[in-house]
Amino acid sequence: MNNFEFLSPTKIVFGKGTENRVGQEIKKCQAEKVLLHYGGGSIKRFGLYDRVVASLKESDIDFIELGGVKPNPRVSLVREGIKLCRERGVDFILAVGGGSVIDSAKAIGIGVPYDGDVWDFYTGKAEPQETIPVGVVLTIPAAGSEASPGSVLTNEDGWYKRAVNAEIMRPRFAILNPELTFTLPPYQTVCGASDIMAHVMERYFTPTRHVDFTDRLCESTLKTVIKNVPVVLDQPDNYDARAEIMWAGTIAHNDLLSTGRVGDWASHDIEHEISGIYDVAHGAGLAVVFPAWMKYVYRENRNKFVQFAVRVWNVDMDFEDPERTALAGIDQLKRFYKNVGLPTSLKDLGISDDRLEEMADKCTAGGTKTVGNFKRLGKQDVLNILKMAL
Repeated sequence: MNNFEFLSPTKIVFGKGTENRVGQEIKKCQAEKVLLHYGGGSIKRFGLYDRVVASLKESDIDFIELGGVKPNPRVSLVREGIKLCRERGVDFILAVGGGSVIDSAKAIGIGVPYDGDVWDFYTGKAEPQETIPVGVVLTIPAAGSEASPGSVLTNEDGWYKRAVNAEIMRPRFAILNPELTFTLPPYQTVCGASDIMAHVMERYFTPTRHVDFTDRLCESTLKTVIKNVPVVLDQPDNYDARAEIMWAGTIAHNDLLSTGRVGDWASHDIEHEISGIYDVAHGAGLAVVFPAWMKYVYRENRNKFVQFAVRVWNVDMDFEDPERTALAGIDQLKRFYKNVGLPTSLKDLGISDDRLEEMADKCTAGGTKTVGNFKRLGKQDVLNILKMAL
């Protein structure tokens, strides 16, 4: 186990009706002018917008609005939000939505006090030093951005999808009411589950040894999602199952499961090129990439994949052929994705082989860098994995 420091300062307000407390929570942050940031019309169709606005008014919170966040959020809207916040003196951002809205809000937050262009943070030209604080009302358990230090944006100029991480970007609070997820369409639900599982697996498949405690935490989180996703697909308003998934999504990405170990993150890097170009749901892309990545790298530490198969998927250990056990676990993951309605190949996403080289090139900066830690992957490796995912 490696040395580590762990601090996850985001206040979690979990449970039924908790969105009605948003005004009180912002008041505690001593905000004077709030940007209410959200996506499409779903928060208005289902009444969440009205409840949030009522809570803000009840607490005498002065606010302005910026909607229109798209999945795989765009830097163009972030730049618009930065300009608006500067002009109107905004000192707090409230994100009402899923990971895309939260990531967009975080980007606006770090962009307002910065003299340059916010995209500099996403290309590594600058590091965030300060931010306007962000609060969250979560509507989609998936990205884990409600308690993470990260944000992912897409730049329409070249369709690059890139991430930035900084501790100052963790939200001040996150309101998690599982009832808000009852109306999620099945496909959004399973894409979210895939994203949660990917965040766990990126940490689970590590080159760090002697991390059995966090291994067990990862395995329990995965098993919780695996158990409850079929329940909510059959019973969309099952509060208890929705609650399990929502809390698992937060824990999957608030860095508790990272303690003492190095994550991999190659699958995320590869998928970012897919959703950056083709604008597919991030969780859907991850369901395609992860099994292909696993089959490409599992021999790097076969025992880890045997453990994954036995502990997570209850595969019977084949003592005479451990490799067969390892591959069975990968197959079980892929079967789970397929059974809940996720794509498991690029073909399922309507993607052909004509831009694989471009994606591999972008992922590795023209072949000048490697990705991943479980096994370091160069451009040809990434291309091979994409071909396996066809």
